[in-house]
Amino acid sequence: QVQLVESGGGLVQAGESLRLSCAASGSILSINAMGWYRQAPGKQRDLVARITNSGNTFYVDSVKGRFTISRDNAKNTVYLQMNSLKPEDTAAYYCNTDCYTIRGSRDTYWGQGTQVTVSS
Repeated sequence: QVQLVESGGGLVQAGESLRLSCAASGSILSINAMGWYRQAPGKQRDLVARITNSGNTFYVDSVKGRFTISRDNAKNTVYLQMNSLKPEDTAAYYCNTDCYTIRGSRDTYWGQGTQVTVSS
């Protein structure tokens, strides 16, 4: 089994910053990619940013230039630095990993989510 533990959410004012962290542990053989998704009330869960094991990154247009995803492969940890936060960034943020387990399977796992609330 693989566990993802997120931290770093909170309540901030517009224009401020937050840094989310997500540590993966358990029966991991290797991680292909890690990413952050977000889900606002009544909306679907959408990809925000993703980083592969080679360091290639993807960002949704609405966060380009404001958010930075990074990864510590030695710690199986992914970070999301969020600057210039806007009220529309308010959502529950979920960590995701695509990895191979020691059982030999390739699976996707989710964290429990961390709330980010940006007040205007």
